[in-house]
Amino acid sequence: MSRVAIVTGGTRGIGRAISEALKNDGFTVVANYAGNEEKARAFTDETGIPAYKWDVGEHEETLAGCARVEAEVGPIDVVVNNAGITRDGTLLKMSFDDWRDVMRINLGGCFNMAKATFPGMKDRGWGRVINIGSINGQAGQYGQVNYAAAKSGIHGFTKALAQEGARFGITVNAIAPGYIDTDMVAAVPANVLEKIVAKIPVGRLGKAQEIARGVAFLSSDDAAFVTGSTLSINGGQHMY
Repeated sequence: MSRVAIVTGGTRGIGRAISEALKNDGFTVVANYAGNEEKARAFTDETGIPAYKWDVGEHEETLAGCARVEAEVGPIDVVVNNAGITRDGTLLKMSFDDWRDVMRINLGGCFNMAKATFPGMKDRGWGRVINIGSINGQAGQYGQVNYAAAKSGIHGFTKALAQEGARFGITVNAIAPGYIDTDMVAAVPANVLEKIVAKIPVGRLGKAQEIARGVAFLSSDDAAFVTGSTLSINGGQHMY
């Protein structure tokens, strides 16, 4: 029986690429989503991957959602915390709700998913948690104090949880994507996008599939000695 992997925000963009890559590697994949039911149905029709709806920022919803997945699909061995939102604005213009919503979903979702699945991984002696951070959590970004703080928090969360999971056969790692050719980036005005690409040494945007292959490696048995690490996939835009 193949291991079960769940990808939050897994029906669109980078999340979809991750879901498909893990399925191609032999995992039984479940995608979580929060909002667009029409696109989630289309995703399932096109990929054969079931999609389960809940808000990862809500603790009880997440516990119940993961329990349902385990009852209907099987024990969750791989968690990819990909779900995230943006509510950009300078601090002077940012509302408390903008701050709270980004922290609740982007960082709180990692905590909620780990609380729901970590005990089972511990009992079975094997698990993978991969958290999707961001170049902007590493380097900061004007107008994103909420997003940068949440993504930076993900990197700290990863290092701490990795120390708790190591003796139980659970690895915890992060991936920090740079600017990836997704619908969100495509919506950036052309003149702004040109300036972004000019700062990327390889001279192009990344592809969602390039992030997905990193996740696939960290989910595998071959990555058993990798934990507490952040894999930066950003075309050389930020190095440290």
